[in-house]
Amino acid sequence: MSLGLDLSYLERSARGEFDLGWLKETSSEWGMRAVPSKTGLTMRDIAIGSYGVVPDHAPRRTMAPRGSDVASDVPDMGYTINDKSEVWADNVLDLYEEAVSRQWSATRDIPWGDLRPLDPDVEHAMCQLATVLSEVEMVAADFPAKWLWRINHDFIEAKMFLCTQVMDEARHTEVFRKRALANGGGLGKATAVVERFLQLILDAESYDEGSALMHLLGEGIVLSLFRAGAALAPSPVEQQIFRLCMQDEARHVAYGTMHLRYRLERDPSVAEDFHAYLDKGEEIIAMIFSTPEIVEPTAILAAGSVEAACAMGAEAGDVLRRQIIGDYLKRCDHAGLDRRGRLHLPDALIAGVPGAQVEVAV
Repeated sequence: MSLGLDLSYLERSARGEFDLGWLKETSSEWGMRAVPSKTGLTMRDIAIGSYGVVPDHAPRRTMAPRGSDVASDVPDMGYTINDKSEVWADNVLDLYEEAVSRQWSATRDIPWGDLRPLDPDVEHAMCQLATVLSEVEMVAADFPAKWLWRINHDFIEAKMFLCTQVMDEARHTEVFRKRALANGGGLGKATAVVERFLQLILDAESYDEGSALMHLLGEGIVLSLFRAGAALAPSPVEQQIFRLCMQDEARHVAYGTMHLRYRLERDPSVAEDFHAYLDKGEEIIAMIFSTPEIVEPTAILAAGSVEAACAMGAEAGDVLRRQIIGDYLKRCDHAGLDRRGRLHLPDALIAGVPGAQVEVAV
């Protein structure tokens, strides 16, 4: 392939004979100045003039910065997500700024030196939960990474936010793997049920499907687990881990919820598609609620020992179950998708969840 090297220009520029066409032939909004806010120069601060206008449909498929003058012979990058509603959320600029300002280190910001021996049952429970979390968190990096190169560059703020999510989830996988190995317990057991849900996300045929399954359902459940973990942590070390992971996960869930809302507001006809995606996801989630490798470690941490968890029975996990399902329904409501009349969960799981009804029992 010829690169069209202009040898004559090399000779002219060597003599100081510049072309300056790039300076003379421009539609740049000269003189428009972005003003920093109190926290510095944010993405919202530079969303000014035509530079801040994100097209509903990208006019071209290039990596040229939105608002720049684009040469007619730039190559087509082959992006497949070219409609703003497919990936956008109204909170994405603010979420990006929060993400970059709240990065933390799993090496330095966790007081690993303060770990002390725990009751063996509690240590085993903590390590099993850490194993599951190190397993599921990486899918929330793999999924956006799979789709990032397909998203049009005109939606650069959404792409930048998804990049922060990839880094967040790599750090979550790191911190839970470290916790499993840091106190003498080691990694626990991975199950087929969990892997099936992760496969469902990665095999999603559209960004809509994968985002609904991951951001709204999967990460929402993990966020509830993080909140519970911060309250049930057997030591300040685990408490710090869960608190830091929780602040990251909350951003991802907030993006997914507002992305679905943005999508539905612009095309209500896609609601049935999202219902179908969540139908499939809930069927697997129902099995996760009956998976010992997930249910029992959580119950043991809540009760403080195997004996106490056995004495409490279902009560040890019921509060968390109701919280998880209740939070999920609230997210769907906020996004504009009413799941209350068509949950694909058995009666035993939605018992006690306000406003929940079952349509199809699995």
